[in-house]
Amino acid sequence: MSVPHLSESTEMYLKAMVELSGTEAVMIGRLAERLNVTPVSANEMVRRLGEQGLVSHKPYKGVTLTEKGNEVACNVIRRQRLWECFLYDHLKIEWSQVYEFACSLEHATAPQVTEALANFLGNPQTCPRGNPIPDKNGSFIPLDGILLSEAKVGDTVTILAVNATATDVLKYLQEKNILPGQKMTVLEAAPLQGPLMLKVGSKEVALGLSLAEFVIVKSNR
Repeated sequence: MSVPHLSESTEMYLKAMVELSGTEAVMIGRLAERLNVTPVSANEMVRRLGEQGLVSHKPYKGVTLTEKGNEVACNVIRRQRLWECFLYDHLKIEWSQVYEFACSLEHATAPQVTEALANFLGNPQTCPRGNPIPDKNGSFIPLDGILLSEAKVGDTVTILAVNATATDVLKYLQEKNILPGQKMTVLEAAPLQGPLMLKVGSKEVALGLSLAEFVIVKSNR
């Protein structure tokens, strides 16, 4: 997969779009929130990305990646998630911190290094957070699951992946043992967008809906 050299900020915007919505449209407000920038800054960057043929923006409908933009985004995600594997599996970096450190490495990784890293790791299919790693052609199998926020009371589910990126959020989920592979049961869903009460192992955990949207699960039915 051959992609042009782009600025770090450009790569971050494109990667964030895939992390937020895959191939679906994402609203600029959500993109700004994800990247911790103002909506004005996000609007300006989206305009520039559109001029480069990387995104398509339709007012009130959101922003989507073009074929070229998706190629770049998958390349960045491949580098970043491979580094997550290396940091977690070989350097034993704490689970909640690997995303942040991997983000620092992804922008300075040459294609030859990326492929050498993939070979060294045995071409892993998922990162430590459970998210799929695109192959060198940008292809990957999407996760077959739903957001935890969509699970019903009484459902017993297994966590497939955690799609959060902020270290403090990952740290919180780690402390609550909300990690890939963990099984849990939805005990209660409070009304008016209240938290979910979960049985995680032997403990009961309350998790707000906004955090539950970062967790992808599969029913054990």
